[in-house]
Amino acid sequence: MPEPVASGHEKETAWSPILTVVSFVPACYFGIWGHVVTETSSGFWAHFEHQADIGVRGVGDTLAEAFAQAAIALCAIITDPDRVQPRQAITIHCEEPDRELLLVDWLNALIYEMATRRMLFSRFDVTVENGQLHAEAWGEPVDVPRHRPAVEVKGATYTELRVYRDDHGRWVAQCVVDV
Repeated sequence: MPEPVASGHEKETAWSPILTVVSFVPACYFGIWGHVVTETSSGFWAHFEHQADIGVRGVGDTLAEAFAQAAIALCAIITDPDRVQPRQAITIHCEEPDRELLLVDWLNALIYEMATRRMLFSRFDVTVENGQLHAEAWGEPVDVPRHRPAVEVKGATYTELRVYRDDHGRWVAQCVVDV
């Protein structure tokens, strides 16, 4: 695993589903590892280094969970997801012939919704079946003083695009996003 690059964060020494929870650094979220745990979730997300852009990676027991975690990683580039209240839901549908294209389409749909609705998201309910993604993204309108957005994400790219099962049977969904 690449090591985080934000100052003050511990280096990860092994690929592990159990990660140390770290504090967010205002206006610099790059390099942070996130671990979102629910009663049914063992997924997590991460950012990875890529020249001037940022990689997002979601890991989960299911493909849908990996896509949801990748969405949290995307939103965590902008702000600490804990600052975003899941007050309003929007529905997103995507359809693509393969998983990789579906991931890029999903992330770009989120970027579009954030830009046009001026919203940030912190919770995702995702299903993926037969090349179709159906999701509800939960969030709220941007509140600059509270959310302190760090950067604008321009789009998901095909760079380092991969959707696969790792050696432990978990799904991994990753790509680089342009900032």
